[in-house]
Order: sequence, then structure tokens, then C-alpha cells
Amino acid sequence: MSAGHQLSVEDVRNLLSDPSTENRALTASKVATAFSSGGLSERERELAEEIFRIMARDVEQKVRAALSQSIRLSPDLPHDVAVTLANDIAAVALPIIEASSVLTDDDLLSIIESKPAEYQVAVAGRAVVSERVSDALVDTRNEDVVARLVANNGAQLKEETMNRVLDDFGHIKRISNPMAERAVLPMKVAERLVTLVSEKIRDHLVTHHDLSPDVAMDLLLDSRERATLNLLGGEADTPDVFELVDQLHANGRLTPTIIMRALCMGDLSFFEVAMAKRADIPVANAHRLIHDRGGMGLARLFERCGLPAQSLPVAKTALAAIEELTQNADGDRQMIREMTIERVLTQFEENIDPENLDYFIAKIAGRGEGAAASRPH
Repeated sequence: MSAGHQLSVEDVRNLLSDPSTENRALTASKVATAFSSGGLSERERELAEEIFRIMARDVEQKVRAALSQSIRLSPDLPHDVAVTLANDIAAVALPIIEASSVLTDDDLLSIIESKPAEYQVAVAGRAVVSERVSDALVDTRNEDVVARLVANNGAQLKEETMNRVLDDFGHIKRISNPMAERAVLPMKVAERLVTLVSEKIRDHLVTHHDLSPDVAMDLLLDSRERATLNLLGGEADTPDVFELVDQLHANGRLTPTIIMRALCMGDLSFFEVAMAKRADIPVANAHRLIHDRGGMGLARLFERCGLPAQSLPVAKTALAAIEELTQNADGDRQMIREMTIERVLTQFEENIDPENLDYFIAKIAGRGEGAAASRPH
């Protein structure tokens, strides 16, 4: 054994002459450090493992805790020692539970089932948490456990599991906020989060500001629709569009305002898929009706979808702008969005600032009275 990290003859002599708690704890740390360094012979490794087994059952918590802290990152820790330490009191168990790669999913599931919340929180904070273990943690319905889990990007969460989290804890900021910030978020879950956040905004406006519920609702819808369309980000593929439209339709949120908002912002894919969904026809059929050169197809589709007649000229203008800009903007979606908005507002509402698209959309899509009340002066 090399000097510094590993046991020396003097260490052994001191341990024999002074088997105090402090000396045993120091020895546990030294053996663990030597073992983790990988510089031991086969015989020395076997001896170290036997020392671990003895110290993992030491009567003094300090000794066991020193061993746990020192050996928690070793991938070569004997499995039986890891399990023994992980089922100890919290001061000993938590470092192993949170950090040891030796523990299996079955070990972790047993801990979740048999141990109190602080152990479960430690499991939720591991560098990698499998879907199976994540499901068990969510099943605890413990707020602290779930909050740690959703904030951990190393935790693998199925879409179904995320939805269960939102069902039970979506109203709790310390859970919904980190959920929204996860590196990977299914479209349907993201849309649910937009709705949850928007409802909080509405409640705040009504309770903290001098706004009527109707005006607050108009502002809520505007902010929610903007945020919902931003989920696509201009880079989403077709499956994302279909998934979002299906989710909105299933929850009664595929409104004329969000459809017209998408079109006025240059999002032709969303417009076509949304119109097809509301009309209950294939997207290919909706595409042909929308791009009918005679204009009658779009009018019939608007009637079938229940969109107000006053928004039809706006749609035609937006469609013409998108077609022209798509040919000339070299695929720059942000430019297409900005110029489509400008083209529509310039033609129909010369006195409206382009930043006030919310009022214009509400007006042309049939939410005029509420919009008028909320229009800035």
C-alpha cells in the first residue's frame, strides 16, 4: 500500500493499541480511500472488503458514517456492504443511497417501500433514476420526494408519470416550475404546464389588481395562447404540431383566437392542422380548401370550423403574405413571422401598434367586447 492514503504498519499498531471510535473511523476512511484508488493487490482488496463488512456493522455510528462517506463513489464496493449501509440510520445510509452505483433498482425500490421520506428524497436525487424507480417515487405522493425528482434531469420520467405529477402537484410552484425547466418535456405535458401557469396569472390579476374577472380572462387567454404557440418554437416537426393540436382540441382550447393567432404569426402548419381538426377532415383536404385559388374553399372551411366571417379577409391576407414571404425569406421563420404580423396589421388596423396583436386577434376572432375592455389606452 502506498503512503498517504493507505494503511501503514503504524496505523495497524495504533488501531490495536487505541481501538477508539475516532481511530476506527479514521481507519475506515483510510481503507475506503485505498480501496477506491485501485492500487491494491488482489489479496489487499479481499482484506479491505472484509474490513468493510466488519465496519459496516460497527456499533458506533461515527465509524459507519465515515465508511459510507468515503466509499460511496466506489463502483467496486461489494454489493452486500452497499445494501447494509443503505439500510442503516439516515446519517450512514443517505450518502450511499444518493451516490452509490452499486445499488440496483430492486435495492432502491425496497428502500422506497420500507424507509421514510428522507431516504426516498435521497433516491430521487441520484445521478440516474430509472423510469421504474421514478414511478415508485411518484407513487409515494410525498411533495418533497416529487419536488426533488422532477428537478433532477437525471431522472427518467415517462409522459404518463409526468401527467400524474401534474394531476397531484401541478398547483405547487416548487414542482411545476422545475417540471417546466426539464431538458426533455413531451408536448402534451408542456401545454398542460402553460395552462397551469396561465391560471395562476389570472388569479393574481383578479386578487391583486383592479381588474374584473372578464378582463383578466381575456389577458389570460392571450398570454396562454402566445405561450402555447411558442412551444413549437418555429423548429418543431409535424408530429409536434399534430400532438399539440390534438391536446388543445381534447381540452376545448383549440379556439378561433389561437388558430387566427397562429396564422397571423406565419405558422401555416399549425393553421392547416388545426382547421382540419375542427372540421374533422384529413389535413390534405384542409390544405386543398385553404389554398383554393378561387377562395371558396377557404370560406366553406371557415364556416365548417365555426370561425367568424370577419376573420376570413384577414386569413386571406395572412396566407398571401406567408406564400410570398416563404419564397423570398430563405426559410427565415422569424422574419416570416414578423413580416406576416406587420402585413396583416398594416392592412386592417393602421392605428394599432404591431405589439398589440392580442387586441386585434381577439377582435377579429369574435372576442371583441372583452378585448375592447382590455385594450390599452
